[in-house]
Amino acid sequence: MKYLKILLVLFFAVLIWSAIRPKEYFTWFLEVVPALIGLLVLIFTFKKFRLTNFLYTIIFIHCCILFVGGHYTYAEVPLFDWIKEFFHQSRNNYDKVGHFAQGFVPAFIIREIFIRKNILNNKNWLSFIIVSICMAISVTYEFIEWFVSIMTGDGGDAFLGTQGYVWDTQSDMLYATIGAIVGLVLLAKFHNKQIALFLKK
Repeated sequence: MKYLKILLVLFFAVLIWSAIRPKEYFTWFLEVVPALIGLLVLIFTFKKFRLTNFLYTIIFIHCCILFVGGHYTYAEVPLFDWIKEFFHQSRNNYDKVGHFAQGFVPAFIIREIFIRKNILNNKNWLSFIIVSICMAISVTYEFIEWFVSIMTGDGGDAFLGTQGYVWDTQSDMLYATIGAIVGLVLLAKFHNKQIALFLKK
């Protein structure tokens, strides 16, 4: 419980930092609101369905990615500007980190719920269904970005973050899919151990 309190304090510390003179407050709000909604969901479900510390940790990291993107806008994160120049890239690719996390983190949220609730009888389908759901989440988020951009015009350009790249939407979905697959391949066994330890408590 102490660990979760530390994560919560750090969450608000990074959130407050991100809210201090961001590039654009409208973009900042659009980027951080998913993290705030997620926090509310986690608080309201905590007593009924507490997650493993591993899951809370990667959710916190994902929130930090959102907060940094909200503060600078995804197209202007300084570290990735340096990476862009150093490696002679055509764009700031911080948004790809965000979309990788958009697949990586939900994969383990879905996985933990499915395993602990025993939703699937045939576990051979587990990874396929998890990746499919993560792809659907990514597609839905792209729909939201598209809708916001249409409704707000120039105000939504920083949120959309295409930076003139014609295949940005497709590559965002690809990175989310890769994030889900990489997470499951590398950390599924570790996640199983975390779940087992949690259920023994």
